[in-house]
Amino acid sequence: MQRWLPAASLLGLLIIWQILAWKLQSPLLPSPLAVFDIASQHVRSGELPHHLAITLIRLGVSFSLAMILGCALGVAMGLNPLLDRALDPWLTVFLNIPALVTVILCYVWLGLTETAAILAVVVNKLPNVVVTLREGTKALDKGLLEMAHVYRFGRAKTLRHVVWPQLYPFVIAAARTGLALVWKIILVVELLGRSDGVGYQLHLFFQLFDVAGILAYTLAFTALIQLLEWGVLKPLDRHASRWRR
Repeated sequence: MQRWLPAASLLGLLIIWQILAWKLQSPLLPSPLAVFDIASQHVRSGELPHHLAITLIRLGVSFSLAMILGCALGVAMGLNPLLDRALDPWLTVFLNIPALVTVILCYVWLGLTETAAILAVVVNKLPNVVVTLREGTKALDKGLLEMAHVYRFGRAKTLRHVVWPQLYPFVIAAARTGLALVWKIILVVELLGRSDGVGYQLHLFFQLFDVAGILAYTLAFTALIQLLEWGVLKPLDRHASRWRR
């Protein structure tokens, strides 16, 4: 019974949405059927798949860069107290700079280019990954590391069998929170300075006051992100937590 609760909840939301659309009869709140019709038209024309693909490519590149750089820097800061103290103020600064400010500055300094767009997303995501991995590294079991040293595991074996299993949950946590953050920043980046992608389309629909188009693209992209969450990140999260059972 519990497995059907999410589906029932979504169905209830659609019913409420449809009733409100019938009652209001306003273009500001189109019905679910109207939104689905707009989405179908854009799928048939190829516009929706094209813009979704562009946004997903940007998301994949920026997310991968932020995770790789953030994990490396976070582990380094967790292992080196001097480096941690030196970079911690910078980390605090970047954590508190609004994403919109970073996007605008990247476009002003580097121009309305793809490099500026990707860099803006990476800079916004990087501090979160660094903080998560730094704390994970600090929480490593020193007893296990000493045991690996006594038994002469070597660096590769220690990393694989002692360090990685302990850091893996922190990496997955950073990935799950990062995906939720990155895709929202991507849309802002595209809205402000790109000529394609979901964010660019939302900007066009906003100028036309086309609420149905805004909802169609928003729901399509959200559904794709949710599929990534359910199909990739949640299984990895369960795999990371299997030892607790």
